[in-house]
Amino acid sequence: MNLTPIKQALLDSYQKHGGINHLDGVNLPAQDSVQQLASDYMHLMFPGFFEATALTKKDVPAHVDALLAGLERRLSAEIEKSLRFAQDPDPVARAQTLTADALGQLPALREIIQTDVTAAFRGDPAARNVEEIILAYPCVLSISVQRFANVLFRLGVPLLPRMLTEYGHERTGTDIHPGATIGTNFFIDHGTGVVIGETARIGNHVKLYQGVTLGAKSFETDDTGHPVKGTKRHPDIGDRVTIYAHASILGGDTQIGANSVIGSNVWIMKSVPAGSAVYFKSDQLVVRPRRTRAGSPDLGTDDMANWDI
Repeated sequence: MNLTPIKQALLDSYQKHGGINHLDGVNLPAQDSVQQLASDYMHLMFPGFFEATALTKKDVPAHVDALLAGLERRLSAEIEKSLRFAQDPDPVARAQTLTADALGQLPALREIIQTDVTAAFRGDPAARNVEEIILAYPCVLSISVQRFANVLFRLGVPLLPRMLTEYGHERTGTDIHPGATIGTNFFIDHGTGVVIGETARIGNHVKLYQGVTLGAKSFETDDTGHPVKGTKRHPDIGDRVTIYAHASILGGDTQIGANSVIGSNVWIMKSVPAGSAVYFKSDQLVVRPRRTRAGSPDLGTDDMANWDI
C-alpha cells in the first residue's frame, strides 16, 4: 500500500486545521508519566496493598524512600511542564516549591482517606472486610486521586490536576473535577456514571450512588457568547446526605440541607431544607420533612431502610 498520499494529506491538514496540533510548543505533561504518578501515589497511601510481593514492616522505610523519591522527581517534572505551558516566569523554582508543598500534605490526606474507606465499609452491607474495599471498590481510587489532585488544584498547578482525575475517571467511570471540595467520610457506591463538577461543595458523611450528577444548571456567557469561567455553577451538599442512583442536582445556588435523603431519578434545581426526603410520587416531585421509624437511628443515618416515604 502506498502511504505517501495519506501522509501528505495529514501534513496538509496540520497546516490547514490548527488548534489540535501542538507543534514547536512547550513540552506538555506526559500522559504515561501522570498515570505512573497516580499509581505511585496510591502505593504510598496504601502500603502493602498493591505490591507484587508482601511488604513487611521492616521493609517499609526503604519502600517509602523509593516511592517518595520517585514521586518527587516525577511530580516536579510534570508540574514544571504545566507551568511552562502557563508561561510561568520561573517554572523550575516554582515547580520545586509546589512539589514540596503538595508532598507535605500526604500524611494529612491519608487521615482523610482512611475515613473514606471506613465510610465504604460501614455504608455497604456487601463489604466483607476493609481489604476488599481497598482492592476492589472503584471509589477508593477515584476519591483518593481526586483528593491529591485537589491539593494541586488549590496550589494553582495548571493541567496536571485534571489529568490526574481523568486517570481515575478512565479507570472507574467516576468523573470528579479536581476543584470539587469534599469533606470526610465520603462514599460513592458502585461509582459508574457519577459526575461531580468543579465548584461543588460536599460535606462530611455524604453517600452517593451510581449515576448521580452534581452539575451546572446553566452557563453565564460573556458579550461574545462564550461561557464565563470561575463562577459558582455546581451545588452544595450538606453533612450526612444520601443521594440515590441517577439523581441530578444542578446549579450553583442549589443547596441540599444536612441529614436529607434524595431518592433515585429526581431532578433538583432548587434548594432543599435540612432533614428532607425528596422523591417522585405519581410523577410529582415530593419534598417533605424526613421521618424516622421508632427505634431507628436519628437523622444522621444514611440507610434508606430507616426512613419512610
